[in-house]
Amino acid sequence: METPLVWRAALLGAATGARSLTPLATQARRAAAPWPARLVTLAAVGELVADKLPGTGSRLGTAQLLGRLALGALGGVVLARRSGAGVLLPALTAVAATGAASLAGAAYREAAARRGLGFPAALAEDGCALVLAEAAAGRR
Repeated sequence: METPLVWRAALLGAATGARSLTPLATQARRAAAPWPARLVTLAAVGELVADKLPGTGSRLGTAQLLGRLALGALGGVVLARRSGAGVLLPALTAVAATGAASLAGAAYREAAARRGLGFPAALAEDGCALVLAEAAAGRR
């Protein structure tokens, strides 16, 4: 049974809140264009690495959060187009989930860092983003 589109958009948004490029890379790998998929996947891998660096800024900075919300909306649109559905509700759902997950993820990482668990928490967040993005993308 296929998961309803609005739930998939929420999963995609939650994944975008954790890792902004992972959901788009997952969507791109399901498209028929290999070069864009490779480029977005390479960028997503770069984000996974950069996220662990000490100088990486907060995802809650104005520019970072706006970019993340825009990528969430784009992901919702791509998901809807792939499903042959209207784009407004999936895009808005993805944006809302992106915002909520961005806030929750930042709080989670801050709490983990205070306990000396910053790196393991970042890896766990990577795994969650990958699982959520794959679940949102649906079947190949």
